[in-house]
Amino acid sequence: MLTIEKNPIALISVDGDPSIEIGQEEAGGQNVYVRQVGLALAKQGWCVDMLTRRSSASQAAIVQHTPNCRTIRLPAGPTEFMNRDELFDYMPEFVQAFLAFQKQEGLQYSLVHTNYWLSGWVGMELKKHQALIQVHTNHSSGAIKYSCVENIPPIASKRLAIEKACLETAARVVATSPQEQDYLRSLVSTKGQLEIVPCGTDIERFGTISRSTAREVLEISPEAKVVLYVGRFDRRKGIETLVRAVAKSSLRGSSDLKLIIAGGSRPGGSDGMERDRIEAIVAELGLGDITIFPGRLDDELSIYYAAADVCVVPSHYEPFGLVAIEAMASRTPVVASNVGGLPFTVVPELTGILVPPQDETAFAIAIDRILTNPSWRDGLGEVGRLRVEIAFTWDGVASRLSNLYSNLLAQSAALASTRKDRAVA
Repeated sequence: MLTIEKNPIALISVDGDPSIEIGQEEAGGQNVYVRQVGLALAKQGWCVDMLTRRSSASQAAIVQHTPNCRTIRLPAGPTEFMNRDELFDYMPEFVQAFLAFQKQEGLQYSLVHTNYWLSGWVGMELKKHQALIQVHTNHSSGAIKYSCVENIPPIASKRLAIEKACLETAARVVATSPQEQDYLRSLVSTKGQLEIVPCGTDIERFGTISRSTAREVLEISPEAKVVLYVGRFDRRKGIETLVRAVAKSSLRGSSDLKLIIAGGSRPGGSDGMERDRIEAIVAELGLGDITIFPGRLDDELSIYYAAADVCVVPSHYEPFGLVAIEAMASRTPVVASNVGGLPFTVVPELTGILVPPQDETAFAIAIDRILTNPSWRDGLGEVGRLRVEIAFTWDGVASRLSNLYSNLLAQSAALASTRKDRAVA
């Protein structure tokens, strides 16, 4: 049983296991966010439990990261990977497992920070069982997502209703950019309390290796013009746009041009099928000899970022865009879609270039501008690194969240004291 001096806080991420290998299907920015925020908050003195769904019988029920930070995997539905859109029916089971875990450990969380709409519902349900403060981060908005897809899933109406209720009832909803705040206000609800706290990145992991050294490690020629994509294989990530843009590059035909598409794939899963589709397009366009698919990257991720001349984020929508600031931290300029939070993270002409989403010609022009101007590339990279150091470190994010939590807890304690005094009177 955990011995604690004060009640811990819970970061709930039902569908985004903070201890899973990043790059697997549906394992991306949310997983990184929860894990890094949890570790950084623990460094600042909080006792942090990160609670998620157990999706494999081989997974440990508890992973102790540091003395004050651990991942807790709770049962909810079959102990196997499931698509997010299939998980909602198992959320009552997760709530009961959460309550049982508290009882087993002899603790009660006074504040939960929920992540994504599934966890948002869990947080709202928990408030029916005990007094607690709910802070929530969307990570993506159904109202925006469903405007970008052809086939809207049956779960859509439920998700939209839950996101609206969560915004209106949580003590605070955290928007990761001013753009996300505007979207939530215009598309979800004008009610509820919003606060902007951006995402962060690990400036000690990224940016500590030079481009020349990284290329030596990866056996990439110093003269190569390297275009990098990092992320999941998902149609909304816009990888097809990137591939077609490279096919239109003015450097097409040069043996120096290289395209690296890095990310995980799960055989038989939706990302595996998307990877097959992208590989077919690469072959169709005759780019097979210059394209590399290194698969999921973990320890080598920082090396790939450093080796690249440009990192491309061609998403149809991104609430924030962790890949963009990871690249910037690595002194690699970014070409990104002008959507979501990317205009907040990428400063046009200073840390990279923003272009219309799904515009392969605009992406080709932007990529070529950087590839053909090494001195400008280096300047963009240095400014990008400086911007990350100033605005996007995990310690900085945790400090802002810590202040938010402390203020909410203090307000709750003061309100409880006032009610007690009135009851006594």
